[in-house]
Amino acid sequence: MNTDIALHKPEPMVSGKQLEAFNRNSDIKSTVRALEAGKPVLITAFYSNGMVLLKEIQLYLKRRMPNKTFKEQREFRAAYRKMSNLMLIEIVAHKLNVKKAPSIGWLAELYPETSDFILTFPQVQGLNSSWQSYQNGISIPVLRNKIHPYYGTYYPTRFDHLILFDNWLKRYKGVKKTAIDIGIGSGVLAFQMVKHGFQKVFGTDTNPNAIVGLTEFMKDTKLSRKVELNLGHLFGKWEKQTELIVFNPPWLPVSEVLENQDEAMYYDKKLFPEFFKAAEKMLLPEGKIVILFSNLAQITEVTKDHPIQKELDKGGRFKLVNCLKKNVKLSSDKTKRDQYWRSTEEVELWELAKK
Repeated sequence: MNTDIALHKPEPMVSGKQLEAFNRNSDIKSTVRALEAGKPVLITAFYSNGMVLLKEIQLYLKRRMPNKTFKEQREFRAAYRKMSNLMLIEIVAHKLNVKKAPSIGWLAELYPETSDFILTFPQVQGLNSSWQSYQNGISIPVLRNKIHPYYGTYYPTRFDHLILFDNWLKRYKGVKKTAIDIGIGSGVLAFQMVKHGFQKVFGTDTNPNAIVGLTEFMKDTKLSRKVELNLGHLFGKWEKQTELIVFNPPWLPVSEVLENQDEAMYYDKKLFPEFFKAAEKMLLPEGKIVILFSNLAQITEVTKDHPIQKELDKGGRFKLVNCLKKNVKLSSDKTKRDQYWRSTEEVELWELAKK
């Protein structure tokens, strides 16, 4: 692991007080009420006890909160997150201190100097899921090889926008000397550009885990000579103009409801103005900007504003070359959340040039 960069990871806790324990013999309803009152609970005996308690929290909230509209679902998830994050689990010698628990390599990888500590149960779930993805790899339809996303790094679980971009790259006739990938994440867009013949891709990200993870993933392969990384906001340390700027920003504006919002999911009001101002300086006169976006915020009535259209209407810097759209595939039958808006959701590829 690259130790020169401080990684994002769950903050370990050390409990100095006696915690209420939850196991199969506990009164589950009184435990849920304790969580609602803000009291932490320690999962003991079996890992599955945590799953049982999570299910009970969901049932408890469903009886008390509406969960139909997009706004209601966000509020429901916020309440669920608040209660579930009071569920704690103990780690001893980098292993979960309960029976029939998964083996999670991140516990030793991310906490080499701390072997005994406490995390929340949802944090452990996230670490476990991430470890499985990292070990087994994720197949991406537009790439030949699997990616192995590092803990805490965004990776796509839906692929419509990637297919749209791949089709655009197939038709792209411009110079392929350099490109810049803003918010490189797990590297998918950069790898697509390399696949389609770009000589050099410069990638930035504000997430240190993305930079460390991609550095380890590429190591001494050909990709490491094709993709150069920098930890930084927007264009980071790159100052040389480029033929292509690619940006897959968050698709939803920051909500007043949620706390600790993921920068890969939600954008603040400064992001797009800052991006377009910087992009004007970084784009060669005949270069192109490609922004991958969605109408999700509009169809769910989170906002009426479209940040890219707003720039085109009022920014005075760029003109629209093309806007490609693709209907989003409907959610799987296994998805429990009511996603009624999926039938009208479209992913968008905005191709811009300087005026």
